[in-house]
Amino acid sequence: MNVVTNNDNKCTLALLALKDVLDPEIGLNVVDLGLIYRIDFNDDTHYILVIMTFTTQFCPMGQSILDDVILTMEMAFRECTVKVDVIFDPPWSMQLISEEGRKFLNR
Repeated sequence: MNVVTNNDNKCTLALLALKDVLDPEIGLNVVDLGLIYRIDFNDDTHYILVIMTFTTQFCPMGQSILDDVILTMEMAFRECTVKVDVIFDPPWSMQLISEEGRKFLNR
């Protein structure tokens, strides 16, 4: 898992919080699934941009996952406005799953 960020310390906290957000169909969190691509923090404007993907463009749980990511980030960084962009380029693949995620999925 290689999440791009402009603030390693805050990104570590964000990823720890986002491990509570599960893909309800798989039961694995969005971090270990490799759905989070980038998290940028703007300390001057108290703005956080999360760039992520879903396992498919037609993920039936996409909106639920998106809402959970926003809520989790807002709870972790209460002073900040959070925006999440969902992209599909690069597409998600099984290679993005972390080692911990692979163990969870027994692969």
